[in-house]
Amino acid sequence: MSFFKKLRNRLTRSSDKIDDGLQAIVEEKPVEQPPEPAAKPGLIARTLGRDAAPKRVLDDAMLESLEELLISADMGVETALKVAARMAEGRFGKRLGADEIKRLLAAECAAILEPVARPLPIYGKRPQVVLVVGVNGSGKTTTIGKLASQLKGAGKSVVIAAGDTFRAAAVEQLQVWGERAGVPVLTAPEGSDPASLAYEAMTKAEADGADMLLIDTAGRLQNRSDLMEELAKIVRVIRKKDPEAPHNTLLVLDATTGQNALNQVDIFTKIADVSGLVMTKLDGTAKGGVLVALADRFGLPIHAIGVGEAIDDLSPFDPQEFANALAGVEV
Repeated sequence: MSFFKKLRNRLTRSSDKIDDGLQAIVEEKPVEQPPEPAAKPGLIARTLGRDAAPKRVLDDAMLESLEELLISADMGVETALKVAARMAEGRFGKRLGADEIKRLLAAECAAILEPVARPLPIYGKRPQVVLVVGVNGSGKTTTIGKLASQLKGAGKSVVIAAGDTFRAAAVEQLQVWGERAGVPVLTAPEGSDPASLAYEAMTKAEADGADMLLIDTAGRLQNRSDLMEELAKIVRVIRKKDPEAPHNTLLVLDATTGQNALNQVDIFTKIADVSGLVMTKLDGTAKGGVLVALADRFGLPIHAIGVGEAIDDLSPFDPQEFANALAGVEV
């Protein structure tokens, strides 16, 4: 199964919500409009094509309904208004069907997402230090395991540092993922200083000639100043060894949090100088539109998206495929 098909199948909660909403909008008949002949149902309607499907004149009321639908899909007010306005350009007063609106929506979302769709940059620096941050339960550990597997598959030697030293379960989970990926995992006794572990991991990775060092961190709630300061300390300490480290700081976001993801990006960027995003759990939410809002507001690179628990369920971010899957466009 291609990743697009997998993405399309697993983004059903987002695409179904938009699809159902568009059908309801198009089929709504404004009071001032004369009733239109009902579309032929079932197989006949599908055989006759889009012309047999209901259409509606794009007016102020329809545009407002479109805006509300996009907001409900967690695209955010500002981005939803922008996308709806662009969809309406040159089409006001024209009759549109749901399929045409889906294609317009996919095109506008892709236009916003295209500039931020970039793979994780690989530098000549050895080891290249990748710091992975995010709140509790965002999927950091699984993302690190999947990323390590992909990097190793690309011929890179990879080391993982289990920086969540306060939860034994987190270290054990990372060790399991390390075994799956065939990558060593460096650990420290429970309760150890994570900044010290990060420094020691850099020393060992450098001595071993590793290409990549992936550093896990404890899940932090962005409103806990003490934990955020701890994260800032990790950054300060590893920069004593390499002033340019971390070379990448990936913020892992849980798509099910919706608009709260924007607050997380705002705060983590100030603390840890986030360089790129990974969005997980897109298969379990109707809030896929938040990715469009993130791209529109912050412009940070989106390196990858996750739509499952398998080791190959992390894929480089393709803006057109995602936009098509989000809008329910069949390709």
